Amino acid sequence: MKPKLIVIEGTNASGKSGLGVRLAEMYRGEIVSADSRQVYARMDLGSGKITPEEMRGIPHHLLDVRRPGEFFSMADFQALAYEAIDGILARGNQPFLVGGTGLYVDSVTEGYVLSDKKPDPELRARLETFSTPELYDMLREKEPETDIDPRNRHRVMRRLEKLAAGDEGPSPRQPRYETLKFGVTWPREILKQRIDERLERRMKEGMVEEVRALLAEGVSEEFLVKLGLEYKYLTWYLTGKMDYDQMTEELGNAIKRFAKRQMTWFRKDPAIIWLDMAGDPAAQARPYIDAFLGN
Repeated sequence: MKPKLIVIEGTNASGKSGLGVRLAEMYRGEIVSADSRQVYARMDLGSGKITPEEMRGIPHHLLDVRRPGEFFSMADFQALAYEAIDGILARGNQPFLVGGTGLYVDSVTEGYVLSDKKPDPELRARLETFSTPELYDMLREKEPETDIDPRNRHRVMRRLEKLAAGDEGPSPRQPRYETLKFGVTWPREILKQRIDERLERRMKEGMVEEVRALLAEGVSEEFLVKLGLEYKYLTWYLTGKMDYDQMTEELGNAIKRFAKRQMTWFRKDPAIIWLDMAGDPAAQARPYIDAFLGN
């Protein structure tokens, strides 16, 4: 039998981190973060990173494992996640994979067998000269049935790079774990309100100052903009490309659009058990976990 992994996926501002801590407390768990921005140190408020106080003593892994500006790929995440999960299991504890980066979650739960081919810098530089719609048109010509989000510039470019390297088919899969997946979110209007409230709170807590400090220490504008959402819009504000009111309004709208795309990704997975966050999600999850773990 494969080792057992419990997954909690959700949109921004859905409460998945807090739920992960509650369930980890109940099941002697440790948490592996599945978030593409929380891997970077000193990028806390902008990434929505859980605080030490909020962890309540539960070990968390894959936070602060890279310096801002360093390259970090899905393959890097998968390798570190496997290492962390296997370490948790070796200690006799229950691993929980918690996060909102759906591709990172799937790389572990589905066991993607990832190519070890490195990106071609010359091809990447050439692709960077095209707009995202132009890149997507190029991909559609080569792969008419692609299911990649046409707005996801990074994934479109990576797929074009893989095709150029001769990687024609989908990634083979070798899942290492038996997984139980939970999804958390809220009704649309409530989620929008939670996003607005969280954004306002993080702005008051110093999110602008966080990004200003990153720029001051030499983290490039290009890197921050590519991270998207908070880091992109705050960088644009701090470099004079938009005023404060425009920045906060457009950022709030961008986070809501991103949450909608996250839900579109998660809804494709019929294995996800959806929890009602307006009730007691931990109580809802416990019968499933007990049966899964054979308690």
